[in-house]
Amino acid sequence: MAKLLVVEDDKELAALVVSALQDAHYVVDVVHCAKDANAYVQSVTYDLLVLDWELPDGTGLDICLEYRRNKGSGGVLFLTGRSQMNDKVTGLESGADDYLTKPFDMRELLSRVRAILRRPPVVGYKTIQVRDIELDPVEHTVKMAGSELKLYPKEFSLLQLFMLHPKQVFSADDLLDRVWPTDSEASIETVRQTILRLRQKVERDTESPLIQTVRGFGYRLEP
Repeated sequence: MAKLLVVEDDKELAALVVSALQDAHYVVDVVHCAKDANAYVQSVTYDLLVLDWELPDGTGLDICLEYRRNKGSGGVLFLTGRSQMNDKVTGLESGADDYLTKPFDMRELLSRVRAILRRPPVVGYKTIQVRDIELDPVEHTVKMAGSELKLYPKEFSLLQLFMLHPKQVFSADDLLDRVWPTDSEASIETVRQTILRLRQKVERDTESPLIQTVRGFGYRLEP
């Protein structure tokens, strides 16, 4: 599940954008100024930044430039009232992937977001398969040996992350950072309990469990 940061000083618009993105099953953090945006991107890994151009204490352009200088590899989408070609070129040359002029339709926003996120390792296939489990990130479904599993949203997000990165070890803090919003009240124990429920739903082979505990380090998916 992709994690996004929305940086928009218009709180009413920010709320609408966040709601639309969450309805599309993205994990979303939101801030309203450049200072907070820079602090978040330094401590959290995001798949996409949605940046307002004009902010009370800086610009989205400055945030993008700093993000790229620090090797930030996530996508960047500008939301702005600027419509001049020179502004668009400046934004794209700063390292942004796309540019959406206000006012905009939320359907177009979601389309632009999907296009930016449609890159490896997700691009090239619709379903992800490990063992006899098939996960469809578009339809948001999971099947095990052909039978659909009923997963809660965070269970789905964890499974998708593991399936996209087989054998990679994730600490509980890593999983908390990637799957839960930064300002949520979720804890390490929340992660453990969610993994426990997920294991009960997807594991049948007790000798070779799908999601393995790496003692002292975290969890990994064993394909």
